[in-house]
Amino acid sequence: MVRRALAESAWAIVLFCVACGAVAGALLPLLARWLLTLPWAPFEGPAELLTSVPEPALTLGTVAVGVLGGLLLGFTAAHDSLSVGISGTQVTLTIRDSSQEFPRDEISVLFRDGKQLVLLGPDGMELAREQCGLPWQRLADAFADHGYAWVEEDPYRAEFRRWVPGTPGLPEGADALLRARAQARKHEDDAKDARELRAELLRLGVVVRDEEKRQYWRLVRRAGAEGEGA
Repeated sequence: MVRRALAESAWAIVLFCVACGAVAGALLPLLARWLLTLPWAPFEGPAELLTSVPEPALTLGTVAVGVLGGLLLGFTAAHDSLSVGISGTQVTLTIRDSSQEFPRDEISVLFRDGKQLVLLGPDGMELAREQCGLPWQRLADAFADHGYAWVEEDPYRAEFRRWVPGTPGLPEGADALLRARAQARKHEDDAKDARELRAELLRLGVVVRDEEKRQYWRLVRRAGAEGEGA
């Protein structure tokens, strides 16, 4: 079967961010003037400095800055967006400059979890979990057309338990990793660390899913591991 590639339009992402930046830039002078009418307001000094610039230079300048900021954000978002390649033999996920290939026989089911695309193996191990901005119905139809099992929700969802420090039942070292990941998730700059910690937890057989600031976990019951423990 012919390989099918699905990807977000880079131009659509960039134009959306530029438009948002331009609107934000146009509203900034209005916000600054409004702040100065309040008896007390944060950033009063910067607001006074900003409104000291005469019009139309002020609005033109803030719009230009907003457009440049939106352009930068748009290119970053387009670079970080997920593209999905689907064929009868494998699924390829590409994000940034790296790709992951998953052979068909290693994939049990695929599903949407919030804004994330999730792939599970036959033993329930999480193979991939990526932010996805593609139309979900289009994605589901593409997988179904190639014979993959798409389900509406995580078949293991009922097994997840909320993590709190010291939770019993976790493998050795998992609690410390979850503590570190909880700290990393508080800061956007530490997103890479949170991702790496998720991978470390998967090596221990612990699958993690997030709901806002909370972490939930479940164990993967591996046949090989059960045999070794017997």
